[in-house]
Amino acid sequence: MPAQPMNFSVFAVEGIPEIEAGMDLGELIGNALSASRPEPVERLHHGDILVVSSKIVSKAEGRIVHADDREQAITDETVRVVATRVFPKGVTRIVENHLGIVGAAAGVDASNTPDGTVLLLPLDPDASAARIRAALQDRFEVAIGVVISDTLGRPWREGQTDIAIGGSGVTLLDDLRGTTDSQGRILDVTAPAVGDELASAADLVKRKSDGLPVAVVRGLGHLVVADAPGARVLIRPSDTDMFRLGTEEAYAEGFEAGQRA
Repeated sequence: MPAQPMNFSVFAVEGIPEIEAGMDLGELIGNALSASRPEPVERLHHGDILVVSSKIVSKAEGRIVHADDREQAITDETVRVVATRVFPKGVTRIVENHLGIVGAAAGVDASNTPDGTVLLLPLDPDASAARIRAALQDRFEVAIGVVISDTLGRPWREGQTDIAIGGSGVTLLDDLRGTTDSQGRILDVTAPAVGDELASAADLVKRKSDGLPVAVVRGLGHLVVADAPGARVLIRPSDTDMFRLGTEEAYAEGFEAGQRA
């Protein structure tokens, strides 16, 4: 018998206020869910997955720092430089940050913050997701998952998309290696980055410029798993990363090694 098609929906949560340091995101999101639209539509259901933009998590956790020089803030958040390029409007640095994420500017954000300040990523996005999840599960008495998302560019692709940088109670990497496809062939490398797919789907409705930093993904309850590992499962270890340096940096490193030989 053929498998039944899977359907899911995504909607933004309205009514989230401007976030300041010390605010309780679990309570604020719960209030917005309870107050918005007809109750059967937007109250959390069993198996819902909440996707929360990292920016409001950082603001609530006081990750705004005074930094007249954004470049110094980037340096402070950097573990490893992958590539540096000089452009007419400045310098772009692709780096690995303290969370193990490789991207531009170490996730340091100067948009929508007061002059003279920048916003850093949460210290522990998995823990942040766990706190929000616990608060909402207690309030609505349902099992849910929470994903913390951030925007990232991709090698060889124009534009940006949202990815999962934190998670709690939801499968973020669906490792299918060792299983078989519809023809009975063994899958050797298939492992969908479900967390990133959830973050991208939610970003289609969150519309950052409209003040909608939270979305609910409904209909994928099979991904909600109480003891699922956090977003670190999506970080590729450097020893298996075939592109751990930018082209110019790799060339320079190889040239220097050749000179020493």
